[in-house]
Amino acid sequence: MQIKQKQFIFYYNIWSNCIFVRIKFSLMSKIKISAVSYTNTFPFIYGIENNAIIQKIALRKDVPSACAQKLLNNQVDIGLVPVAIIPDLTFSEIVTDYCIGASGIVRSVILGSNQPLGNIKKIYLDFHSRSSVMLSRVLAKNFWKINVEWASTSEGFIEKIKDNEAAVIIGDKALEAETKFQYIYDLAEEWMKFTNLPFVFAAWVANKPINDSFKKEFNTALQYGLQHIDDMLKVYDVSYLPKHIKAKDYLENNIDFHLDDKKRKGMQLFLQYAQESQ
Repeated sequence: MQIKQKQFIFYYNIWSNCIFVRIKFSLMSKIKISAVSYTNTFPFIYGIENNAIIQKIALRKDVPSACAQKLLNNQVDIGLVPVAIIPDLTFSEIVTDYCIGASGIVRSVILGSNQPLGNIKKIYLDFHSRSSVMLSRVLAKNFWKINVEWASTSEGFIEKIKDNEAAVIIGDKALEAETKFQYIYDLAEEWMKFTNLPFVFAAWVANKPINDSFKKEFNTALQYGLQHIDDMLKVYDVSYLPKHIKAKDYLENNIDFHLDDKKRKGMQLFLQYAQESQ
């Protein structure tokens, strides 16, 4: 997909004392971007869709694992991707000051079970996830000190969890699953207990060099969305959320969108642990 870029070229003719203007059109490819289609990304989407930058991008909305695969396959230029995939990219650059992170209880990334950790024999891993799956493995090995069987999942897996089993559940499904299990372990909170650092689940990552002016404009669009959550909630339908979840409270008190130094430090530590767990 391409857009027209207009360029004005001015000429001065000394003999006629006139200035002539030539308009030059060139085709510029749109930047392809994949964003996660969960409630916690709505502020970002709102900011992008209400900024002139929307004319410069081709925006696609996917689950986290699909965002990751598209970035890895070079199907998109930028993705809001699980940070666990960053080492798998030939080239990677975090291109904004924002992320999907947490500095405490996140609620939308959990381990749910009807047994305490010590009684769990098998953990099912949400097929939509990459960072959360790896985080659960890191915590199991280094913090919880449990040895379990790991199992992949498909649609409907939450309803099939048996008494001595657990499941890593992410996104809007996790918000609903809060009331379905006797034991809920919030993975961001568990990471904080383990490291005393916040956790970054996803960041805006490019798989090729991106123009600085575009990065600045894109950053501004994301910032606008975060500054207008109330306006966003008037436009975006969140009626699908469980009744006990208040979208504004969740977005402002559970999700921490700012990619500050402490989150970068936490992200680097997580990637070190993830490499050791391979």
